[in-house]
Amino acid sequence: MNLSVVWQGGMAFEALPPSGHRIVMDAIPEVGGRNLGPSPIEVLCASAAACSGIDVISILQKKRQTVTAYRVEVEWTRAEEGEWPRPVTEMTVRHVVTGEDLDPEAVARSVQLSDEKYCSVIATLRIDVKVRSEWQVT
Repeated sequence: MNLSVVWQGGMAFEALPPSGHRIVMDAIPEVGGRNLGPSPIEVLCASAAACSGIDVISILQKKRQTVTAYRVEVEWTRAEEGEWPRPVTEMTVRHVVTGEDLDPEAVARSVQLSDEKYCSVIATLRIDVKVRSEWQVT
């Protein structure tokens, strides 16, 4: 799989993934951005939440649980300002599920399965991914 991320001027970049659903990311004005979209770190954390959320809602539906509202909250900590790079060093993914007669054990098991077995984004964050950088001038 591959995707392209194209500069849009300033600090804004637009991701062009294979799905065709574009994502605009930008930096805050203090570092030259125009706030045209979320920052790349925000997208990374949102990706973990959405990936896990898709798993959890799918599992709960298979368990015939009636979910009426659901949100996934992410809290994260980064390395200190002035330290580079500033990776995310800690992340908490909190699932807040509302529904009719929800079985707490079913919710707990669904979150566990997502966390330990199904969520590709969280699994990727937990491993040492080999990243190569290349460049070319055209």
